[in-house]
Parts: sequence; C-alpha cells; structure tokens
Amino acid sequence: MDLVRGVLRRKHYSIRTEQSYVDWIKRFILFHGKRHPAQMDKADVTAFLTHLAVQRNVAASTQNQALSAVLFLYRDVLEVELGWVEGFERPKRPARLPVVLTPAEARAVLAQLEGTKWLMASLLYGCGLRLMECLRLRVKDVDFGYGQVLVRDGKGAKDRVTMLPAAIVEPLKAHLVKVRTLHQRDLEAGYGEVWLPHALERKYPRAAREWVWQYVFPSRKLSTDPRSGAVRRHHLDEDVLQRAVKEASRNANVRKPVSCHAFRHSFATHLLENGYDIRTVQELLGHADVSTTMIYTHVMNKGGRGVKSPLDWPPGQSDGALSRGV
Repeated sequence: MDLVRGVLRRKHYSIRTEQSYVDWIKRFILFHGKRHPAQMDKADVTAFLTHLAVQRNVAASTQNQALSAVLFLYRDVLEVELGWVEGFERPKRPARLPVVLTPAEARAVLAQLEGTKWLMASLLYGCGLRLMECLRLRVKDVDFGYGQVLVRDGKGAKDRVTMLPAAIVEPLKAHLVKVRTLHQRDLEAGYGEVWLPHALERKYPRAAREWVWQYVFPSRKLSTDPRSGAVRRHHLDEDVLQRAVKEASRNANVRKPVSCHAFRHSFATHLLENGYDIRTVQELLGHADVSTTMIYTHVMNKGGRGVKSPLDWPPGQSDGALSRGV
C-alpha cells in the first residue's frame, strides 16, 4: 500500500482520490482473502465488481470508482501489460436531471442560514461554485477590484473566473477581517502556516505564512497534515456546510432533496432562464463541453420543455388549432 500511495503522489492525484483508491484496493484484496493482486486476473476483478453490484447493491458511479481504483493498481502500480486490464466495460450510469431550486426557494434556504454558513452558501449560489471550490478559496483568489472570483485547480485541474456578487461584497470583507485576526493570533502562537500545492512551499519558503495564501474559510482548530505531519490551519470541513444546508432546507419547507450542489445547478438554470448565453454559462461553470451545460435547458421554468399540456388548453381548442397558433 505504500507503493500505491507513492505512485498516486508521484502522479499528483488529490488526497481525496488517494484515500478513495487506497480504500478500494484494500477492499479488493480483502475480498479475495488477502491474495496478492499479481496472482489474480480478470475473473477475480469481475467477481469483486459483481459482488459490489449484486450483494452490496452499489450505484453505477460507485462501481465505476472501484473499477478505476483496481485498474490503477494493475496499470500504474504493478505495471501489468495484459490485455484484460483494458478490456472492462464500465457500468452505464443512468441519466439524472439535476435538482434545481426556484429563486424563491433558494432565497428561502439562504434565509435560514447565518454567519459563515450563509456566506459560503451565497457563494455557491451566487458564483456557481462547487462545494470544495468554495472551501479551498484563498484570500488572493477574491478580487474585489474587478468583482470576480478566481477558481484555482478546480475539477479537472482547471482554473476559471466567475463573478463576485455585489450583495456579498461587504459581508465578505467583514468576514476576512475576522479571518485575518485569527491568522495573526496563529502567527503569534508560532503557527500560521497553510498547505501549499506542489513545490510552492520550497520555492517560496515564506508564502505559507503570508496572508494572501490563507483560506477564506479556515477551520476553527489546527490540524496535523496526514502526509507531512505539519500542524496547520486547514479549511473548514465540507460536512459543516452540508449539514447546515440540509437543516436549512427542512426549516424552509422546501420539498426537494436540497444539497450544496443544488445551488450550483440553480445558478446555471437561473442564468439561462434570464437570457444569458449558454456559452457564457459554460465558462462560468467550467464545463469542458457545452453538452454538459445543456442539461440545464431541460429543467428551466417551463416544465416539459415548454410544451403546453392539453389539460391547460381553452375549451374547444384542438391540437391542430394550437399548432396553427389559434
């Protein structure tokens, strides 16, 4: 497993991917009675995936994740060059429409939040950020002068720019004043460092303590880095906002399965409903393909793709009359 971790880190996989892959590889090995993976073949991998699908009843996305981890083990760690490694057909993921809130529902949920949680949720809805993109924001990424937010190393390791809503400029400035006070106390106590990506810590030895590199939403307590062992102040845990949004949606009586990602879906849908170009929305969301963005056209404010139900036709109006515009 140390070899697996070493390859993952050499290839610059995120710590979340590392934790996930290591966990799946361990489960694969334990499923086969701790046999060494080099002694197993395609049939053993298929048996493990079948177990997940039949006995564990996991979703297709979970099964795909397990397959990716096992294939990484053989292809990148053990460097197996057998044809069966590439011969797997991935489980088909069902097409799902996103959960989208109406503007009134989004405001109702936000009204049930306060403080830092309200500010984070407002960024999700007002900027179209993913949850981890919001939590990983650093002070330098918020540009008040240009009214924009720079998303660094987002999904797919891509950078992008999105707008900074005017409604949260002043609350965000006030929040950063408090964060800077906290950072100053950490420095006085001999801490104040933050994790830096790749080799920036060696290239800029003082950057980890500089204000501009600190997280916009820091954790309330210091923690030990699982890789280096250094004691730092990391960003807030994602569970904090996830639980708060769930509770807020219940208190707002929103009868939809509201998650943090629903704010991002709502951001995109509401922009399209208000006439913004789909290419612009694509850039703001950071989608590589416009077809990904087009899913929001199916959940806009006119249900059924804008088709008028026969139940809503005026008395005496036939389908032919409707098509002629009568």
